[in-house]
Amino acid sequence: MKVLITGVCGFVGAALAEFLKSANEQLEIAGIDNLSRRGSEQNRPRLAKLGIDVRHGDLRNRSDLESLAAAEWVIDCAAEPSVLAGTDGSSSSRGVVEHNLVGTLNLLEYCRQHRAGLILLSTSRVYSIESLNAIPLQVEGDAFQLSSSADPRPPGLTSAGISESFSTRPPVSLYGATKLTSETMAMEYACAFDFPLLINRCGVIAGAGQLGRADQGIFSYWIHAYHAKRTLGYIGFGGQGYQVRDCLHPNDLGTLIDRQLRHRSATLQPVGQSQDKSSSSVPPTIVNVSGGLRSARSLRQLSSWCEKRYGEHAISSVEARALRCTLDCP
Repeated sequence: MKVLITGVCGFVGAALAEFLKSANEQLEIAGIDNLSRRGSEQNRPRLAKLGIDVRHGDLRNRSDLESLAAAEWVIDCAAEPSVLAGTDGSSSSRGVVEHNLVGTLNLLEYCRQHRAGLILLSTSRVYSIESLNAIPLQVEGDAFQLSSSADPRPPGLTSAGISESFSTRPPVSLYGATKLTSETMAMEYACAFDFPLLINRCGVIAGAGQLGRADQGIFSYWIHAYHAKRTLGYIGFGGQGYQVRDCLHPNDLGTLIDRQLRHRSATLQPVGQSQDKSSSSVPPTIVNVSGGLRSARSLRQLSSWCEKRYGEHAISSVEARALRCTLDCP
């Protein structure tokens, strides 16, 4: 089976390429990457040693995709991944739209042309900021937990966390909007041109090999910054560090994708079919992919983990965070 991985030299793309190659020797893996992100060039020779054909190219340029050979499946790992992308001054708003949406549209044309199946890596950032902020919480063991008064629960909120039916009403961030729109366009293309599609909405992916940048997720950033004794602060939610995220290792994501590739005939559900058929053996088109409750940690708990290994480090407290658009948007 021939598989094309976009963003193959990024942290997630490279980790998935290595995992899938070791898990299934029958896979013939090729990849494309624009090598614009720091550290991506370092992954290129490592992947080449595994027999992975890495091409330098940019999804925003249709001609770069047209030069690639046909693949049976595409795994899309290419994106500007930061929730602050396009708003923090480090990248332009148009740039994040071109990377995350225009690039996806060009990739969908590739899938249409070659009838290639698509596994789209999306994000938990597609869920509504206002609806998330409205969830009633209480503090237990240095972390927010779902309040016992949360009854009835909002649609899509379960004891295990957020489900795929949770609100995606704007605002979701510029980054989240590009990914949500990409999901919609992918489903329309898959329906119109009859190619298989699976969408994995991932939480915070973390593991060895990250550089500790903010756009690589809070776990990598916090641990690197704490170890280097850089300035850190609990921002918003009372400024106590009770906010919680879960940590997803790329090998666990790789295990899922390996199963999706191996059992593609069983994992495909027609686009537009109800996602609530829990009795069916066929998984839905869109699934949340996370480390689960066992891997969930608050910032305060993560700081305690760091303190045991690196010693004490002062962390400031900032009560409120200016989240543009959370209050002013309709």
